[in-house]
Amino acid sequence: MPEAPEKDRVVASLSAPGSPLAKYRAFFVGRGGAGHFLRYELAMTFAAGVGGALGFALRKVLFPGLFGSAGRGTNFGRNISLRCPGWMRLGDHVTIDDGCALDARGTAGRADFVIGDRTLIARDTILVVKQGYLRIGRDCSIGTQCTLAAVSGIEIGDHAIIAGQCYLGGGRYRHALGAGPMVDQGLETKGPVVLGRDVWVGAGVKILDGVRVGDGAILGAGCVVTGDVAPNAIMGGVPARPIGARS
Repeated sequence: MPEAPEKDRVVASLSAPGSPLAKYRAFFVGRGGAGHFLRYELAMTFAAGVGGALGFALRKVLFPGLFGSAGRGTNFGRNISLRCPGWMRLGDHVTIDDGCALDARGTAGRADFVIGDRTLIARDTILVVKQGYLRIGRDCSIGTQCTLAAVSGIEIGDHAIIAGQCYLGGGRYRHALGAGPMVDQGLETKGPVVLGRDVWVGAGVKILDGVRVGDGAILGAGCVVTGDVAPNAIMGGVPARPIGARS
């Protein structure tokens, strides 16, 4: 499944005809209308970077209205970056920690960026839909400094544990000689990343596009997963291979 280079799509969106304000609204706010724009500006200017109890309280009041839907008891840390939050849906008691970046521009308005009930997105994690969808189930924990980059889609089942500094998704640049710089040739992807229920992903794991991980699997720290993983398997190494099974 080919995709235009991210650089080209960003440059095109910012250099398209129209006023700077219209480009800003399309790139960051997503939804049209003065009301959505003013709500976004108010929240990001007066609440996003405020520390302490005051900032926490302001974000509790101002941030939920930015999203397509947000359940009860959502919590937001400081300095969260949001692009097109109106295309995102948050369940009840979702927590987004400090410094996270959430980008739904690639859903193209389909609101297919979903975080399930009681899920934690830890500090400095990036969730981005370049193309496709991102669906995270209920009662999940996404560790600090992770990157989930959906090129054709990422789906994570309920009760998944993902430790810090993991990478999921992406694709690969085409690299034909004589076809111009690789950055301009676009990406290819083998398909979505799918993690089943009750999966444990260790620190620093890389899960590449097209991989399906079965329910109950464990991926050992630092492994690189390039192929499908059976349910309840324990994987390790580069590339990842079976080293055991849950009993």
